[in-house]
Amino acid sequence: MVYQRYLLKEELEIRKLITFYYKELPSHYDSPGEKHDFWELVYVDTGEIEIVTDLRTCQLKQGEIVFYKPNEFHGGKALHGTAPNLIIITFECSAPCMDFFSGNSFRLRDEERYILTKLVREGKSSFDPPIHSPSMQYPFRRLDAPFGSDQLIRNYLEILLIELIRSGNPAQRTDIVSTTAIEHSAQEMAEQIIQYMIEHLSDTLSIDQLCAHFAISRTKLKMIIKAKTNMGVREFFNQLKIEQAKQLIRGERKNFSEIAERLGYCSVHHFSRQFKHTTGMTPTEYTRSVKARSDDNHLKIR
Repeated sequence: MVYQRYLLKEELEIRKLITFYYKELPSHYDSPGEKHDFWELVYVDTGEIEIVTDLRTCQLKQGEIVFYKPNEFHGGKALHGTAPNLIIITFECSAPCMDFFSGNSFRLRDEERYILTKLVREGKSSFDPPIHSPSMQYPFRRLDAPFGSDQLIRNYLEILLIELIRSGNPAQRTDIVSTTAIEHSAQEMAEQIIQYMIEHLSDTLSIDQLCAHFAISRTKLKMIIKAKTNMGVREFFNQLKIEQAKQLIRGERKNFSEIAERLGYCSVHHFSRQFKHTTGMTPTEYTRSVKARSDDNHLKIR
């Protein structure tokens, strides 16, 4: 018996990356601008930025993404005293459907942010140095990179682009509400808890305190935070503190003792130990790396 083969159609394909960064930028960040012959996407993970292109100037807030087509001039700067974290990926793609992204920016939905999170996680584990390292310039595959890492990076990026194209006009995009009431409730609860944590970074919140405040069990608390962040409750709260500390350091308005006090650490030494445990650098080393990146004449939104 002869079996017929169905040839899978590819609407777009990405085979070459140029850069892949997770950039932690200072509050005085200001790029002079550039252009290049490949596509670029910039996602604002925290903070706010202003972008300038050949045709427009616009502001991007946390959760928003913009695309630059090949040979389009673009530059950017931090806004409102924020020290932005940006995901920046440049790549080659000649598919005609890419015209959809020209001149467009989007606010990502939950499912799209989830794909981007998996893409970034793969980038952090696949390259040497990893994408969030200050010394990262161009992707270089780690010798011990996980099996299939390049293929997953390619697939996640392609899936993200396809999902955005499928969603249609960016001006008409609205958040999709889950058809399952339980999923929606858990998502809403997770966001409320995370917001509460953000508003109480100076406290020493315990799991019991969170359970009492939100009237939920320890098991449910751990479950919904794990589902939302892929971290434990304490680990995530500590991560929020350190991310806030990094932004304060990049803002250059407070010393380490003031930052430690603001974030509820019992001493600057405890703060320094937690900072190094989380980031692999002491606060002083991190400050030097930020300054080095800021002084680098080649630092741009790419």
